[in-house]
Amino acid sequence: MIKFILKRLIWVIPVMLGVLVIVFTISYLAPGDPVISILGTSYTPESYAKLQAEMGLDKPFLEQLGRYIWNLVVGLDLGKSFYTKLSISQEIVARFPVTFQIGMWSVLFMLVFGLPLGIYSAIKQYGVLDITMTSAAMFLAAVPNYVLALLGIIFFGVRLKWLPVAGLESVKSWILPVCANSLASVAYVMRMTRTTMLEVIRQDYIRTARAKGQKEGVVIMKHALINCLIPIVTIFGGMISRVLAGSIIVETIFSIPGMGMYMVSAINSRDYPVINTSVLLISLVVCVMNLVVDVAYAYIDPRIKAQYESRNKKTKSIRKMLPENAEVT
Repeated sequence: MIKFILKRLIWVIPVMLGVLVIVFTISYLAPGDPVISILGTSYTPESYAKLQAEMGLDKPFLEQLGRYIWNLVVGLDLGKSFYTKLSISQEIVARFPVTFQIGMWSVLFMLVFGLPLGIYSAIKQYGVLDITMTSAAMFLAAVPNYVLALLGIIFFGVRLKWLPVAGLESVKSWILPVCANSLASVAYVMRMTRTTMLEVIRQDYIRTARAKGQKEGVVIMKHALINCLIPIVTIFGGMISRVLAGSIIVETIFSIPGMGMYMVSAINSRDYPVINTSVLLISLVVCVMNLVVDVAYAYIDPRIKAQYESRNKKTKSIRKMLPENAEVT
């Protein structure tokens, strides 16, 4: 199992390098000039050349790319913002915890409500609540998170005045951003759980467990749910990516000083170092969460874990089952 984790960690390196090269290339080829954005239209050729040299944009593409990778890998230097001249590392230290908290609360909200609602909907198939929750889930899955955010602001913030509509000054300030960022994922997890659960509860071993007289709750939680987790955990990694991407829009709408708002402002001002670092950081989080999902497979399904057992462990297991003088080939 340790070898599997190390192998996946090693694969993160070329993935991150590929992301870095692609994002840097897109930034380089994107229309617009950050030098002109800073100087404005009233600039002289001397001031333009001076600022371009200070920003390192007067070098060829390969030289810029090589220097950026070298500073990042060897010096762990993420660079400075073109506009604020502040260290990007310091900005990330201040902003990333906010985005991470919104993402984790959204994921927790997704699991706490998506799984139970999906299980209940499958157990009460074609009931009134099942039809109601399925219809609501289809509606929420089709509505973008920015629409949910705006509707929440208008209804709960402006008209009812129950919740704040900007910032994160109190506990109530987290409700609208987290709900807007996770309701679509809750609907998706609920539908996936319902579909998978309906397939599982019709299997023979479920009927056998019921025939033995086990309680319905034990049958569902101990026998059915454990066999539903593989596809649910599979989409879990994708949902995390979706939540992180959605936080960019949500933070901008609610004026939350996180990585999303930082990245949007950098895109609008063509602040390439900030854009590259933000995308790289989000990609790293997605890779790590996908690794966690892959490791979770082994603990959910013993058959997957057996594939990564060392040959020595398998040999010892076989020796225990054979007579004392028998040899294992």
